[in-house]
Amino acid sequence: MSVFLIILVLIATFLVMEFVAFFVHKYVMHTFLWGLHKDHHQPTDHHLQKNDFFFLIFAIPSWLGIMLGLMYALPIFVTIGAGIALYGVCYVLVHEIFIHQRLRFFKKTNSAYLKGIRKAHKVHHKNMGKEHGTCFGMLIVPKKYFK
Repeated sequence: MSVFLIILVLIATFLVMEFVAFFVHKYVMHTFLWGLHKDHHQPTDHHLQKNDFFFLIFAIPSWLGIMLGLMYALPIFVTIGAGIALYGVCYVLVHEIFIHQRLRFFKKTNSAYLKGIRKAHKVHHKNMGKEHGTCFGMLIVPKKYFK
């Protein structure tokens, strides 16, 4: 597998994960697994939430892709697993650290894009119930939030 193809598959996987995360959030977290996601929409002093178990939904396929790809010399699976993992790292940095401030980094920014992400997510969190589970991802933020 060429380096170009590896990079292409890695980027494609990362971008596909944005849509996978959107659909999992709307159709899994805000429906039949609301019991795990609910505490994420409620104020809490806890550092850990039931919602944190959702990382397994993405970590297990990533781990399996990397592990099985290495075991059976299938670089495409390693690359897909790495793309999922890369998305997971970015998700933690943007969602958990930047937006929800679970670690006190990135408190201030002058970036209109980052402010738009934070504002769009706050709009989503105004809804304390499981209805209207749509939440824009890390990359897709409507222009109306850039004010």
